Amino acid sequence: MIDRLTLHNYKAFQHAEIPLGPLTLLTGLNSSGKSSVLQSLALLRQSHEAGDLEAVPLMSAAQAEGMRGVINQGFLLNGELVSLGTGEDVLHEDFTEDEPRIGLAVDEGPYHYGWTAAYEGEQNLLPLLDVELPRDAEGAATPTGPEAVTPAFLTAPFQYLHADRISPAEFYPRDHHAAVGRGFLGVRGEHTVNFLRHHREDIVPPGPLRHPKAASDRLIDQAAAWMGDLCPGVDIQADAIEGADAVRLSYGFQGTLGATRRRRPSNVGFGLTYVLPIVVACLSARPGTLILLENPEAHLHPHGQTQMATLTASAAAQGAQVIMESHSDHVINGVRLAVKRGLLAPAQAVFHYFRGDGTGVEIVSPHVDGDGMLDQWPTGFFDELENTLDQLIG
Repeated sequence: MIDRLTLHNYKAFQHAEIPLGPLTLLTGLNSSGKSSVLQSLALLRQSHEAGDLEAVPLMSAAQAEGMRGVINQGFLLNGELVSLGTGEDVLHEDFTEDEPRIGLAVDEGPYHYGWTAAYEGEQNLLPLLDVELPRDAEGAATPTGPEAVTPAFLTAPFQYLHADRISPAEFYPRDHHAAVGRGFLGVRGEHTVNFLRHHREDIVPPGPLRHPKAASDRLIDQAAAWMGDLCPGVDIQADAIEGADAVRLSYGFQGTLGATRRRRPSNVGFGLTYVLPIVVACLSARPGTLILLENPEAHLHPHGQTQMATLTASAAAQGAQVIMESHSDHVINGVRLAVKRGLLAPAQAVFHYFRGDGTGVEIVSPHVDGDGMLDQWPTGFFDELENTLDQLIG
């Protein structure tokens, strides 16, 4: 599990060290840096999967310039997970070095890993200057020899779901490599339906993720039960279309006159399909899985938003690491309830509130206690209801 993320000269952050937990909630005003935190982890994953984060000899910027074309490694800014543009788009405006450098680092348990890249304004592959050998909490190098050990989060099961997810449609792609070979739902959740079709018989392990009202322990029935918390009585079918590289999603509803009639996604509420990738990502997670979520509450009723917090807390309690960005007070209160009910220990739920002024970011981190109470409530931190009520009754 990632315990800390360090960002240096990266986008809105001149330098920030951000503690992370099994469940981390990032909140704050728009354009305050929340998405950049998720993107930084996705950037490392994207660069690693492309083979661009392999260990290189430590070198200076001048040496790196001399090795251009020989060592083609660095931060791959544009790819499947994120498209960040060029070096000019990711360098913090108030960088501190004569020769600007962009650094990303993570702490996993007792070990620290870091990568530093040179700034090149028009390039989308920023060349690595050095890769820090893993060291323990006391700063001592680990006895692994000269090659850097790969952090666990770069090879563990992984899901990253953007805020712009799939919408109701007639068909969805049937990509065997993504959904079956890699177990990846796609950044828009576009492979979710095919993943659900292929893995429908998988068993959700005992624990908080297993819904007590589900028809069975199978993934398809567990997904339907969690979706039923958002829309009572719903069931799901994911079927291959013969002779086509596509799959079809349909919904049914128990307890209605048309209980046996299947409905297309376009004929039910938009929120059901929009949230399906998040439900499947959480239910299919196993211990060690890293899940990055942007605005999981989008298009959900307040009750559904609270249930979404329960689902993500259940995934974290069952061994996954969930880092999510949210603008919902119902989500934050749902996480607080999960702590009060004992689903998560207080230390397992981490809250960060981002306040940005366009040039920098301040991060305030309220702590939750066993009763779900926060030790501080900074100005702007989900206080709009109280502010509005004061104006209404004033």
